[in-house]
Amino acid sequence: MTITENKHGRVTVISLKGNLLGEPETTELRQTIYRLTKRDEKQVVLDLGGLKAINSTGLGVLISALTSLRRRSGDLSLAKLSDKVHALMMITHLIRVFKVYDTVERAVASLGR
Repeated sequence: MTITENKHGRVTVISLKGNLLGEPETTELRQTIYRLTKRDEKQVVLDLGGLKAINSTGLGVLISALTSLRRRSGDLSLAKLSDKVHALMMITHLIRVFKVYDTVERAVASLGR
């Protein structure tokens, strides 16, 4: 999996490309979120447009990232979910937990307020 970071004002956009199914991808994402919180960056958008597959382990990392950021008075939004990932979020009812946007721009705007 490839993880890239971009800053949009005070919001960090993390783009994921590949699969989020287990090691080492989940550790990479955990470390990325941890590094952001250490730099006091609390507003994060995960661009999932390039994510091919995710399983329960990957979902656990997303929940962990959301919890970690919210504990620090931050937030996490998801953007550009594929139909497959969106369906999984609906089945697991995580669509009620995460803020989900069609575009990265809308997600950034929601956190940038």
